[in-house]
Amino acid sequence: MGSSILELIERDKQALVAHVPHSVRLGITVLDVKPNECWMKVPYDESLIGNIETRVVAGGVITALLDQACGSSVMVSLDELKSIATLDLRIDYMKPATPGLDIIGYSHCYKLTRNVAFTRAVAYHTSPDEPIANAVGTFMLGANRAQPALRNAFTA
Repeated sequence: MGSSILELIERDKQALVAHVPHSVRLGITVLDVKPNECWMKVPYDESLIGNIETRVVAGGVITALLDQACGSSVMVSLDELKSIATLDLRIDYMKPATPGLDIIGYSHCYKLTRNVAFTRAVAYHTSPDEPIANAVGTFMLGANRAQPALRNAFTA
């Protein structure tokens, strides 16, 4: 499952985020993709600090990273390009991110139905066994009639 999309993505992994302006602005990069799985990173940057005293990255940055990672794991699970939309994303924050350290987001798309994809994700610094946050997400497949933005990355 997903080999055709995965093959396209493996040629240019950054295409998964290049069409999403806020992901580009946050500096999110794709580290690796495998069938149904995606690893991404947001680098520590002082412009992303949520609390100037603690220097901890804002929780919204972690939310954006996990949403992007979950949606990307859905994309690499598909047999053909489709538009997708986040239906639900539940995040449990386990601890604050450590100032100065990059944050990794890992997601696994564990179930696809005709219309909905289901994902699990974790944000961490060095090991998923020491999570900053855990997430579960659901995504609508074929969310609108517009062509998926990702398609432009492979037709140019």
